[in-house]
Amino acid sequence: MATTTTTETAAGFDLSLTAEQELVQRTARDFAREKVLPRAAEIDEQKKIPRELIDEMARLGFMGIDVPEQYGGSGLDSLTYVLVVEEINRACASTGVVLCTHVSLAIEPILRWGSDAQKEKWLPPLARGESIGCFALSEPASGSDAAAMRTSARRDGDAWLLNGTKNFITNGAIADVAIVFAQTDASLKHKGIAAFVVEKGTKGFSVGKLEKKLGIRGSDTAQLVFQECRVPDANLIGSVGEGFKIALSTLDGGRVGIAAQAVGIARACLEDALAYAKEREAFGKKISEFQAIQWKLADMATEIDAARLLTWKAATLKDRREPFILEAAEAKLFASDVAVKAGRECVQIFGGYGYLTDFPAERHYRDAKITEIYEGTSEIMKLVIAEEVLKQ
Repeated sequence: MATTTTTETAAGFDLSLTAEQELVQRTARDFAREKVLPRAAEIDEQKKIPRELIDEMARLGFMGIDVPEQYGGSGLDSLTYVLVVEEINRACASTGVVLCTHVSLAIEPILRWGSDAQKEKWLPPLARGESIGCFALSEPASGSDAAAMRTSARRDGDAWLLNGTKNFITNGAIADVAIVFAQTDASLKHKGIAAFVVEKGTKGFSVGKLEKKLGIRGSDTAQLVFQECRVPDANLIGSVGEGFKIALSTLDGGRVGIAAQAVGIARACLEDALAYAKEREAFGKKISEFQAIQWKLADMATEIDAARLLTWKAATLKDRREPFILEAAEAKLFASDVAVKAGRECVQIFGGYGYLTDFPAERHYRDAKITEIYEGTSEIMKLVIAEEVLKQ
C-alpha cells in the first residue's frame, strides 16, 4: 500500500511530500520489501538481525539520516525520517527499532546538545553506521519515573566514576556508543542528573543480562552495568544539571519515530490481512466479501491514515522548530493503540492460521504491543497530553 503523498490536516498543515522525500520513501520501501521482509520471520525466530541489513541501511544513508552532511550524514529532515521508519517497520519491527534507537535516541542528544568537539568525534562514525548507538536511561527500579534513577556519577579529578545498572536498553549489546544518564547529587533529584557518552570497551562498562521478549525479538534488549566506570569530563554532554532536560527532550523527538514505527506495524497488519482475505474462501466465497471482514479492514485503513497524519504533523512541527511535545505524545498514543488493535484484527482475520508462527499475523501482534510501552507508556502520554492541553 503506497503512502498518500499529498494530504492536508484541519489545522492547515500542508503535508505534501517533496520530490526528494518521495524518492527516499521509494528507496526505503524497495529496500524493506526486497531485503528485509524476506528475512523478517528468520530475524524473529533467531533473535538476531543480520549485520548486513544494518550496513545496507547505513549505505543508503538511513543511519545518519538527520545528521548534517558536514558530519557524514544525509542532512534530511524529520518527516523524511518517519517515512523511512514506517517502511522499515512495515517489513520488520526488530530491524526498525534498531534504526529508531540509533537515530532518535543516540544521535539526537549529541547532535542537539553536544559540543563541536563531541559532534566531530562521534557523529561521523554513527552517521556512517560504523558505530551503533543506544540510550541508557531506564533502570531496574525506575522506568517511567526516570528522575528516581540510582546510577551515580562521582567526580574524580578530570573524570567521572559511574556506578549502577541500566535496564531494557535497546541496542545495548551491539552498541559502540551509549548515552548514559547518571545522578551526580541525589539531593538535587532531577536537577542533579548528567548525560555522558560512554564508549564500548571503557573499563568498568559491561553488558549484563539479555532479555527474552514477547516481540521485537530480533533486536537486543540488555542490561548495562557500570562499576567504577571512568568517563572523561570531555564526554559530559551539556552541563551537569542538564541531563534530565536532555533526556526528556530526546524522548519527545523519539516518540515521533515510535509513532511511525507503530504506523508501519499497523500497515503490515492491514496489508497482510487484506491479501489473506482476498484469497481465503469460506461458505463458497472469499472472506473479503463478508461484511464482518470488510468492516475490520475499513476500521484498520481509516485509523492507520489518521495515525500517519498525526505522525507527519508532529514531524513537520519538529522540522519547523516549533513546539511539538503535544503532537508527538498524541501521535505516539494514538498510533500505538492503532497498531495493537490492527494486530488483534489481523490475527482474527487469519483465524486459526493467525495463531501459527508460519504466518506473519502473530508476529505483528507481538511486535505491536511494545509501542504502547517504550519511550513513554500510553499512560504517561496521556499525562503529557493533559499537561500540554491545560497550558492552553
